Amino acid sequence: MGQEVAKERFSEAEYGRFGERLKDSLIALRELLARPGFGAGPATLGAELELFLIDEDGRPLLRNKQVRDAAADERVVLELGAFNLEVNLTPAPLAGRPFSALAGEARRVMELVDRAAGAHGGRVVPIGILPTLTEFDFTRDAMSDETRYRALSRGIRRVRAEPFRVRIRGTERLELEVEDVVLESANTSWQIHLRTPPESFARVYNAAQLAIGPVLAVSGNSPAFLGRDLWEETRIALFEASADDRDPERPWRVDGRVSFGSGWVESGAGELFERCVRDYEPVLPVMDEEDPLEAIRDGGVPRLAELRLHQGTVWQWNRPVYDPGDGGHLRVELRALPAGPTCADMAAGAAFLIGLVKALTAEPSWIEGFAFADAYRNFYRAAQNGLDAELAWPGREATAPAGRLVADLLPVARDGLLSAGVAADEADRHLEVIAERVRLRRTGAVWQREALAALEDGPGARAAMLARYRELAFAGDPVHTWPCP
Repeated sequence: MGQEVAKERFSEAEYGRFGERLKDSLIALRELLARPGFGAGPATLGAELELFLIDEDGRPLLRNKQVRDAAADERVVLELGAFNLEVNLTPAPLAGRPFSALAGEARRVMELVDRAAGAHGGRVVPIGILPTLTEFDFTRDAMSDETRYRALSRGIRRVRAEPFRVRIRGTERLELEVEDVVLESANTSWQIHLRTPPESFARVYNAAQLAIGPVLAVSGNSPAFLGRDLWEETRIALFEASADDRDPERPWRVDGRVSFGSGWVESGAGELFERCVRDYEPVLPVMDEEDPLEAIRDGGVPRLAELRLHQGTVWQWNRPVYDPGDGGHLRVELRALPAGPTCADMAAGAAFLIGLVKALTAEPSWIEGFAFADAYRNFYRAAQNGLDAELAWPGREATAPAGRLVADLLPVARDGLLSAGVAADEADRHLEVIAERVRLRRTGAVWQREALAALEDGPGARAAMLARYRELAFAGDPVHTWPCP
């Protein structure tokens, strides 16, 4: 979605040509994946961090373009919401101390963007959902003033003419309808990219699908939206509803445009890209000059610009990525974790997740015989109930509370990290944060709820809670150490 788009309206003929190019791209991708040596290289880790811009009162600040320009750093890019920015961190080798490197860079860039925001009367905060948002914040003006986002909005509304319906049942209930995809901007994430060779892609992807449940359960940081107390990680339900372009009368036809998926991957990355083209209508039919089949015939590495753009408008919680850079390679993008509370917390979540993925990939027997439906239920139970979620796991006859399961899986994650070349002290440092989160039962979502209760949830309580949250987030100590207001 970072690709420049020159116009926001497209003809049906353009959609048709784009569809044909997607078919050619799949043929080119299949041939490329079969090419000996394609995608070879050391494992690397990258990340994207999405941030909210707020004013002095903790309300959303619609000045992302001005703040981006003031930051003057190519790692800082616009997001769909005019009060959102994204930071693209530098990929690092997985071996060594990658999580400390990501945390250090994230902190430095976050402070850079915060200073830039200060010049425009604002500041930044890393949090899954901004607690001070109201229904009046999601007007057309709340969308970034970029052609690609207006084109995306038109493209999705071409597929779904009806309003988007949000229904979330948690401690309280939320029901609303909106006419546009602007509700996507209510969610900010911490997205991890793991470079993966084609021959092991299916195993890595399936491992990520299994691992994300317990990791999400201990990472909740989005307990509310529009003043309602909902899920531990409300982002999951909100994002799925805010971009659901399916026919509301037949939503079971395919997975939603934001989804967990519906089965284990069997044959590799090509299977996921083919499913994406088969099941989802294009919404941004921007054509590239390159003919992918000609590029393959000439022995080159095609850009596959249309396929990458199309895949960028289908937001699976774990998503395949094709990148023509560095000779061409694949990545698994792990999209389910929220932004915040601190860079230390985000690094710890990434370490636990990648460690589990590596351990599960090395021992496929973890997944063999384990029903995908159980991994699916784990994901949504974790999002709803956090550490109290009852989760299934291979080799266990009954479900267990997420907190107990996470404690049992930490040594497994450590073994996975060490097998990937991560330094032992690096693994121990970050996994200890997860262990303490479980021991003290203190996630970002738990702290936010406790803070609001201490402030008696009166007028201005959410803004006061957010101000204290931001102060502690920039202090840098992980959330399990935070005092309650």
